[in-house]
Amino acid sequence: MSTAGPGEAEAVAAMEAAGLAHTVTRHGRVSSLEEAAAARGVEPAAIVKTIVVRRAEEDYLFVLVPGDRTISWPRLRTLLGVNRVSMPDAATAREVTGYERGTITPFGALRAWPVIADERVRGTVSIGAGAHGVAVTVDGAALVTALGAQVADVTEPA
Repeated sequence: MSTAGPGEAEAVAAMEAAGLAHTVTRHGRVSSLEEAAAARGVEPAAIVKTIVVRRAEEDYLFVLVPGDRTISWPRLRTLLGVNRVSMPDAATAREVTGYERGTITPFGALRAWPVIADERVRGTVSIGAGAHGVAVTVDGAALVTALGAQVADVTEPA
């Protein structure tokens, strides 16, 4: 693997290897959730953000969050049975996933960290595909299944 880490090719290949039917959209950089949704042809709530969360030293997980929501830290801590979780800084997130912030996806990441999907990740959704301005549109239930994600109510309105 190059020192640049994974990118679009690795993310899409991992989706294909998982048997996940998807459509790739390349729209270039965007500056807002609304702009991303318009470019991808979905509602803002259908954009799925992949958030890297640190549970303990060298113990991370991915949380899939609908675009119009944010992580509910108390709910996530309760679900995980821990008193503290945090978001790593951008450099650490890249180090543990191989992806820059804004491009992070569980697919093709350097390690297969556990995935928690908010229960609202359903219907047609769009998730990042390892590069700025690149996303895939997929069925939310198929996405959750392909990732072996734990589904729970872990978000609140943004």
